[in-house]
Amino acid sequence: MSSQHELAIQARQLTKHFGTTKAVNGVDLNVRRGSVYGVLGPNGAGKTTLVRMLATLLPPNSGQAKVLGHDIVTEAHHVRSRISLTGQFASVDEDLSGRENLILLARLLGFKGRAAKARADELLAAFDLADAANRQIKNYSGGMRRRLDIAASLVVTPDLIFLDEPTTGLDPRSRNQVWDIVRALVAEGTTVLLTTQYLEEADQLAERIAVIDHGVVIAEGTSRELKASVGSGVMHVQLQEPEQREQARQILSDYLLTAVHPEPDPTALTVQYSDSSLATAALAELPKAGIVLAGFSMGQPSLDEVFLALTGRPPEPTRAAKDVEGAAQ
Repeated sequence: MSSQHELAIQARQLTKHFGTTKAVNGVDLNVRRGSVYGVLGPNGAGKTTLVRMLATLLPPNSGQAKVLGHDIVTEAHHVRSRISLTGQFASVDEDLSGRENLILLARLLGFKGRAAKARADELLAAFDLADAANRQIKNYSGGMRRRLDIAASLVVTPDLIFLDEPTTGLDPRSRNQVWDIVRALVAEGTTVLLTTQYLEEADQLAERIAVIDHGVVIAEGTSRELKASVGSGVMHVQLQEPEQREQARQILSDYLLTAVHPEPDPTALTVQYSDSSLATAALAELPKAGIVLAGFSMGQPSLDEVFLALTGRPPEPTRAAKDVEGAAQ
């Protein structure tokens, strides 16, 4: 357990209700200073509501939280002076250029005219936007908008930045650019709390990960710890004939005494196991029953499979946001 002075965020039994719906329901968090902490879950899980409480934009119904040593309710102004928040949607002015947006924000944050322009140019260069500096934001790509949005959050370098699903909807190249930005921030000493629907993103960036579902933290730890918590391995089975899948699922389930999950591919199954020799023996039962295998693989579970094991369903990054979390935004 980290000592209190080492923690950027410390939350205890934090809750937020909207009517009878519990958007966040008793969340505990310990986020170490100078780290990336991932909050992982599907749309509607409560991630944005949690971030908005920690950033002092929503008051909690109950529980307590300190951000950088300051209470989010009684010392909200101290918290706000040391954090930045980049939400799910670009908060820049569409009709201004990238450079004009950054100069405007710098002036609002106390930079004098020449210093504001210098800071804007510095950020545009750092975020690979110098060539588009004088272009209106309405003509930026999605990846460029997200990079500018993060740059806008860093006009004054914060001690802690909340990145709420910063790569949602981005192409792989733009996503990798945002990941590089996050790594650079942490290298400079900034703490990052990152919410995401993308398991690979949490795996790539986060020192520790909280898996949240229906407003509750259902698991927490490093990526390695989360993977180890659901068993020593996972087996993927590919069948020759889709009509044999149910029979194969039943055989594996009976042999391993655990749930076997159909994949979107009608010939594929996934099962987690704790004993590799038993899993191998179960696999050998399929040909004995006349089931033809097209292939199989065995290895460490991915975070996708961790989420499946913890929630009983695969992650759904394209699922529409639930009404409560949408309202909270």
